[in-house]
Amino acid sequence: MNHIYSGLTDKSRFALTDFNCASFSERLGKGNNYKIIWARQGNITIGIDGYQIIVKKNHVLLCSPLNILDIEPHNEGAISFIFSKEFYSLWDYTGKLSFQDYLFQGALILPLVRLNEADTQNFELLFKLFKKEFERKDRFQGEMLMVLLKKLLIMFKRMVNNRCENDEIPNRASTVIGEFSYLVETHFRNKHQVTDYAELLHKSPKTISSIIKKHTKKTALSFINERILIEARRLLLFSDKTSEEIAYNLGYSEPGNFSKFF
Repeated sequence: MNHIYSGLTDKSRFALTDFNCASFSERLGKGNNYKIIWARQGNITIGIDGYQIIVKKNHVLLCSPLNILDIEPHNEGAISFIFSKEFYSLWDYTGKLSFQDYLFQGALILPLVRLNEADTQNFELLFKLFKKEFERKDRFQGEMLMVLLKKLLIMFKRMVNNRCENDEIPNRASTVIGEFSYLVETHFRNKHQVTDYAELLHKSPKTISSIIKKHTKKTALSFINERILIEARRLLLFSDKTSEEIAYNLGYSEPGNFSKFF
């Protein structure tokens, strides 16, 4: 199964696929694609940024364009929803961050989501609706796929909210954590201090550090450093850049300083 919708430009793309034919790269595509991978019928093993994880049955993995994935073809029951930034903008019409931005960060908000029985039924229903929509070939197809995708992302947002409520994280703290996570993902290459993000959030470094520490059991600075290290490891493993080029790419003007940090 490999259904693909392309909009007015090749960059506007949505795909619904399994891994039972063709190559992995053909299935997941290249470029700025977000990926929702659902272990529908059984456990699957996925390589993500050099690590191997097991996605158990009825668990879903959320991946951003930055994540480098490796999965064996012909995985029975592995379903992936793939969409480009251009197909579904992650900014709302007001120019503010919308909830989708926080779902694919994979750091403070974990990218692996367990579906309960009701969630699984909803997923199955949406899966059928997506497949049925691909059978249609009219000018409304793209718009309908976008509506279904939005419904899918709202489901995830509700699951994340329920988890936050179960963990007794207040809404205010959850918002700060989500915004901080998004900003780190956006600026970690050139902003390495908590004060940098405090300015962007219009809050004091002490306030941010306190909220992050209380609800994630790690410091705000360690979270920034971990994100830099993940990217450094990814570039070392999957690019042909030299250590000096990687240092510059991550905002270190002196490679020696990066070596000490690493």
